[in-house]
Amino acid sequence: MDNPLTLAQRALILATFLIGMGLAIAPLPASVRFMRPDWVALVLVYWCLAIPERIGIGSAWLLGLGLDVLYGSLLGEQALAKTLLAFLALRLTLRLRVFPRWQQAIAVGLLIGASDLVVFLVKAVRHVTVPVTSLMAPTIANMIVWPLVFLALREVRRRAGIS
Repeated sequence: MDNPLTLAQRALILATFLIGMGLAIAPLPASVRFMRPDWVALVLVYWCLAIPERIGIGSAWLLGLGLDVLYGSLLGEQALAKTLLAFLALRLTLRLRVFPRWQQAIAVGLLIGASDLVVFLVKAVRHVTVPVTSLMAPTIANMIVWPLVFLALREVRRRAGIS
C-alpha cells in the first residue's frame, strides 16, 4: 500500500500550484504576453503524471475554480478546461511516462492546447471574441517550457520524497 502524503508534502504540492498561479498573472511586456505558457496547466500535468493516484480530476476542478476567480472569468470556464486536461493526462499517463522528453513535450503541448480550445469555445458561446491565432503561441511555448518544468518539479518531488 502506498504511504499517504505528509502535511509538508501536501503543502509543497500546493506551493507548486500557487507558484504556477503567480507566474500566470505575473506582468509581462505586451510584446511577449501572447506567448505566456500555461504554468498552472504544466504543473497540473506534471503532478498527474507523477502521482496520478493523488492528483486528479477533483484537484484539477478546484484548481480551475481558483483560476476562474483569479482571472475574473466565467465561473467554471477554467475548471472545465483543467478537468478535461487532468482527465486526458490521467488517461494517457502510462504512455506519456515512457515517451522521450521531446515527444512528451509535444504531447503535453497538445493536451494543454485541447484545454485551451475548451476555453476558446466557451468564450465563443458567450460571444467573446478571441483571435484563433492566440491558441498557437501558448501551445508552442508550453512545448518549449515543458522539459524545464518537468526537470524542476521532478527535483522538488525527489527532494521531498513524494512518491
